[in-house]
Amino acid sequence: MNVERVQQLVRELLVELGEDPDREGLARTPLRVARSWEFLTRGYRQNPQEVLNQALFQTAGSNMVIVRNIEIFSLCEHHLLPFFGRCQVGYIPRGKVVGVSKIARLAEVFARRLQIQERLTEQIAQAVMESTGCLGVGVVMEAKHLCMMMRGVEKQHSSMVTSAVLGSFRSDQKTREEFLSLIRGESSL
Repeated sequence: MNVERVQQLVRELLVELGEDPDREGLARTPLRVARSWEFLTRGYRQNPQEVLNQALFQTAGSNMVIVRNIEIFSLCEHHLLPFFGRCQVGYIPRGKVVGVSKIARLAEVFARRLQIQERLTEQIAQAVMESTGCLGVGVVMEAKHLCMMMRGVEKQHSSMVTSAVLGSFRSDQKTREEFLSLIRGESSL
């Protein structure tokens, strides 16, 4: 990302909004915004397969693995406003498991791009399926969207739930029900 160009664009935006980009409170804002966008969109500069391939481990087991409550922060591609929530990822290994932190890192790679929640959910599921060759994968995400909360219809208590189920999670109702039951369960931690 060209930080200098983004600074220039932010400065121009401030002028268009009727602000003085040289006043004390805004003088460094273009640089701060450019650095912020560089961080918030870092997923474009990361490869999801590389994230997962660094931590694939052989296993003989084929029991369901679930990582719950992965925090998600992303930007809506329609309004460039944040949406945030939690993601649940489950899969049934076929010879390989993924290091637990890598599932969260994978979600982060896709979340740190301009997104819609539906695509984000599907991308996480597809990447787990393709990287591990697992028997099946399920992803459920619930998020609040500031584009809906602070503009437009202004519905403060609304949230959106999306899911993606592939392989045995799609074809086997019992597997899908087990996953959904386990992600709903309360943790004693």
